[in-house]
Amino acid sequence: MLRTLDFVLIGVMTAAATVTYTIKHRAELKLEEVHRLEAEIKLEKDTIDLLKADWALQSQPNRLERLVNTYNGELKLQPTDSTALVHMRELPMLKSQVPVPEITEAKNGQKPGASAGTAVAAKAQPVPTPAPRAEEEDLMSTGSVE
Repeated sequence: MLRTLDFVLIGVMTAAATVTYTIKHRAELKLEEVHRLEAEIKLEKDTIDLLKADWALQSQPNRLERLVNTYNGELKLQPTDSTALVHMRELPMLKSQVPVPEITEAKNGQKPGASAGTAVAAKAQPVPTPAPRAEEEDLMSTGSVE
């Protein structure tokens, strides 16, 4: 003698059990994914440590000096002058940072600027120049130039 309420409660319990099982299954899948990602991270960290150790081995001064002595005849290496090195502020601007000047457009074969009504005047844009070196600034401020 089951009543309608009993059928409804059995349906609700079955639905609740199904939802609970689904949530548990999804949580287990996420946990497996977390463990897989942690294993990948550990592998990457180990690889980075190995590469750092290899770099330290490859860039040892004694090893590099032996290589220079061995291959000096073929490569004809020269020491780098300290004046050949530049600072970041001395480099020119990137192409993406250079302002684009407006170009004059000529109509009917006229030269740019021939007629005020046919051409747009180009705006004067600053030309990017590298910053002066610190040594040059010191020399300019003291007034002694070699």
